[in-house]
Amino acid sequence: MSVWALRRFWTTATTIPVAGGFAVQLDGKPVRTPQKAHLVLPTEDLAREVAAEWQAVDGKVDPGGMPFTRMANSAIDKVTPQFDAVVEMLAEYGGSDLLCYRAARPAGLIDLQAQSWDPLLAWAAETLAAPLEPTTGVMHHAQPPESLAALRQAVRALTPFQLTAFHDLVALSGSLVLALAVTRGRLSADEAWTLSRIDESWQIQEWGEDEEAAELTARKHADFLLADRFFGLCG
Repeated sequence: MSVWALRRFWTTATTIPVAGGFAVQLDGKPVRTPQKAHLVLPTEDLAREVAAEWQAVDGKVDPGGMPFTRMANSAIDKVTPQFDAVVEMLAEYGGSDLLCYRAARPAGLIDLQAQSWDPLLAWAAETLAAPLEPTTGVMHHAQPPESLAALRQAVRALTPFQLTAFHDLVALSGSLVLALAVTRGRLSADEAWTLSRIDESWQIQEWGEDEEAAELTARKHADFLLADRFFGLCG
């Protein structure tokens, strides 16, 4: 059943082991994705989170209030059938990683970027065999092909479900290195988020922040933490 246009008709949302993982059922009936595929999750923990979202539905099904279900649908309907394209798209961030583009001034920001980001570039060089070269300004600086190949390999090693969450970690932070550091346990999601916001935080300290921008940042931060949690539940 395609459920996104429905109102609640079920009493209980449960999980059940099936071939390939764990399915979510509504009063014994399987949930399907918008593309009519069976909603099968790779781990029982993730399936339970999805089932909890269905159990919490009050009235009409609202995808906006069901982030784990929405991401699972994306993993099945969008990422799986175009896995290679998604890998390539995310791997391209390595060629323009946030951590490599440094301010020309002021001195305080230059120092803060170096102190905060250099250890992560050193980690990427040592752990991922992907040394990246920082540059000043915003003009594109080509990175070593061997490093980009190593980063691409690291991305390709992810499962479609992991890649779905990884996409948000990269896109929201602007950094492939930060996303890999989170998923490999080098940083917590909150630590990575703070590192991704160094430039913005500096500007806020200098000029202040308006309410609308603060609300947008808070939503992005919440989405970043959600992606990290989804990734962790993928096993």
